[in-house]
Amino acid sequence: MWGIAGSHHPQWLDTVARAHPVVEDRVRAGKAMGLRNLPSQDWTVSQGWILAADLGHDLDCWLRLLTLHDQDGLERAEPGTMSYQLYHLPALARRRYLRIERTWPWAQAFVLAWQHLIDLPILA
Repeated sequence: MWGIAGSHHPQWLDTVARAHPVVEDRVRAGKAMGLRNLPSQDWTVSQGWILAADLGHDLDCWLRLLTLHDQDGLERAEPGTMSYQLYHLPALARRRYLRIERTWPWAQAFVLAWQHLIDLPILA
């Protein structure tokens, strides 16, 4: 690259190329979270849709960072897998407690993630 010191070295090019797949993964995840199809021809409606999709994507990233860092398979799972395994929770939640069926295959992963959230310090 013209004007960037060291950019002619193969090591620099390799470093730039290795960082790129992470960006592509985040773009693919964003599309899976709702950025693939805009709901309207009206730009104002589409702006709201993009904002909601970005918020969902950010919440998904923070959940992975704070609660799923020690769970194999879920820390880097695709949004569809996360939706199937954790976000669509088969539970009874009409009161202040959450009852999770013991036969649900991902009950332990959900409880561990919930415990990580509870253990986070409260910043005032």
